[in-house]
Amino acid sequence: MSTSPDAISTDSANATPATPSTADAAADDATRDIADVAAVEVITAAAVHLMSAAAVKCGLAEDADAQGHLDLDEARKLITALAALVVTSAPDIGNQHARSLRDGLRSLQLAFREASVVPDAPGEGPGEKFTGSVV
Repeated sequence: MSTSPDAISTDSANATPATPSTADAAADDATRDIADVAAVEVITAAAVHLMSAAAVKCGLAEDADAQGHLDLDEARKLITALAALVVTSAPDIGNQHARSLRDGLRSLQLAFREASVVPDAPGEGPGEKFTGSVV
């Protein structure tokens, strides 16, 4: 079955194209939104994301084991990244924020050790090159 070019209908002919000024305005709004966020909030949000992902990979989420989310190799990477972030940013974000992040990090490091079949030597666990041994 052949169709003539006149028989083909396109919705794009009726659509209103985005003007450069509309796209620029959206970019300006996004930049303003980012500019209004304090660095401590960005750092804390990143740490919370790393903590959440590591907790799931350590099997701490409900039914994580049953759903196949337990992945200690991935957990090790996430905990190490979290430790680097927490330790290096602590002087800049202040004790109030750093204390809770350190507590969460330590809990994850201990949970990793508990979930691990073959325990790491003291000081060799995830993130321990930044934090020191947790045992």
